[in-house]
Amino acid sequence: MPENRKMMTNLRQGSRPQVVVLAYDGLCTFEFGVAVEIFGLPRPEMGENWYRFAVASVDEGELRATGGIRILTDGDLSLLERADLIVVPGWRGLDAPVPDALCEALRQANARGCRVLSICSGVFVLAAAGLLDGRRATTHWRYIDALKQRFAAVEVVEDVLYQDEGDVLTSAGSAAGIDLCLHVIRRDYGTEAANQVARRLVIPPHRDGSQTQQLSRPVAQLRESQRMGQLFDFLHQNLAQPHSVETLARRVGMSERTFLRRFQDATGTTPARWLLNERLLRAKDYLENSRLSIDSIAEQTGFSQSATLRHHFRLHYSLSPAQYRRQFAEFKAKKTAI
Repeated sequence: MPENRKMMTNLRQGSRPQVVVLAYDGLCTFEFGVAVEIFGLPRPEMGENWYRFAVASVDEGELRATGGIRILTDGDLSLLERADLIVVPGWRGLDAPVPDALCEALRQANARGCRVLSICSGVFVLAAAGLLDGRRATTHWRYIDALKQRFAAVEVVEDVLYQDEGDVLTSAGSAAGIDLCLHVIRRDYGTEAANQVARRLVIPPHRDGSQTQQLSRPVAQLRESQRMGQLFDFLHQNLAQPHSVETLARRVGMSERTFLRRFQDATGTTPARWLLNERLLRAKDYLENSRLSIDSIAEQTGFSQSATLRHHFRLHYSLSPAQYRRQFAEFKAKKTAI
């Protein structure tokens, strides 16, 4: 899935992006917390142009959240009129109607260029507003069938972590919302910014949106977990080196068949695809933060030659490495000038 269809064009020139997260009676606490942690936490290390943040109430009166929490908000749905990104953190129930006023506010915001993002069951709010008609979307695997049945105009994508349609973004279960929010930061501010936020959260910096939701064995046995963790550390430190299933299996003391099964269990993908994704991310980091030549970046990220790097970069991001570097430099210059 191309990550940068409208690369770095979502930020309004001359202003810090305004993120507004919805709060409603029956609020999903974890999903709401994800939005607050990613976009609402003060991050002075990110500079003066980081996101602004506000919470908008969908309902009047006291708002209750899962776990007995009571919520005070910054305002009502009028806050959506000034939003650059709206986050819908789940919804209070699949059978709970979505207020007409909320649907209209979301439609108007999206029509003027505001991005709208849902986490988990929040996709039903976007679908009710008609924002997903004729577009691809995903949600938690438990809700896939309900989404298909209730909104036939939506092209439901099963078993992915998130789906990016440019101005409308949807995620799977709660934790996948973290991956989608980091994806947004990566689009807005670049790979290193997303990595900084991930490091502060003490989570992996990137899980590809197409990664499967349902891992057949998500919790490995202790010994296997330690060996696989050491392997990932080794691969991150040696991305430039060639790797084969045979050599990696030997490194963790497994047969090739067992290794492939355990790797799939741990990551939801194959070693080859995992390595390609990590090499592309490393290449983007070099393009953003170094003056290395394209040839040198290709060599240091395991692509061997620049032609191979260009091929995969265009395939995944619809840009050449040189175009990506130029667009990022222009974006960074504008951000510094603000």
